[in-house]
Amino acid sequence: MNKRLMNMAFMDLAKSRYSVRKFSDKPIEKEKLDAILEAGRIAPTGHNYQPYRVYVLQSAEALEKIRGLTRCAFNAPVVLMVTVRKDEEWVNPFEHSIRAGEQDASIVATHMMLEAWDLGIGSCWVNFFPVTKTADAFQLELNEVPLLLLPIGYAAAGAKAAPQHAQRRSNDELVKVL
Repeated sequence: MNKRLMNMAFMDLAKSRYSVRKFSDKPIEKEKLDAILEAGRIAPTGHNYQPYRVYVLQSAEALEKIRGLTRCAFNAPVVLMVTVRKDEEWVNPFEHSIRAGEQDASIVATHMMLEAWDLGIGSCWVNFFPVTKTADAFQLELNEVPLLLLPIGYAAAGAKAAPQHAQRRSNDELVKVL
């Protein structure tokens, strides 16, 4: 495939994707869920340490638990909980307070979010949940911290982008060439 065509396909995908907050009851096919998880698995991480874990919350019990912790699961049929294992993340040798785990997990989640959209599956990046209570509810180890939730599923009829979705600041404001 021509490099320019590949770039255009990605830009179309990136521009069309929006946060879905209303999901249908249609289950996600196993092969599509596997493809979404594979997109996360191949994401780059600092020093390739791969300090993240992805929990696929899809059982009635797991979904009830996460829905009891946040209203932002949006009744999705699957919620991906992305965590960071603090003992596995790369640490900047020049500044020990700079740790790559959150960045790594964010890259993983972005890969999964975009692969889902490419497969016709919506998602919404969620940080609105009690981190400590969630870790306790799912019995995570002390060194493992939930970073984000990614409810995924087929968009329900009437789902649409939020009004502010297309509002973007200009590159003149956001990008500085030095």
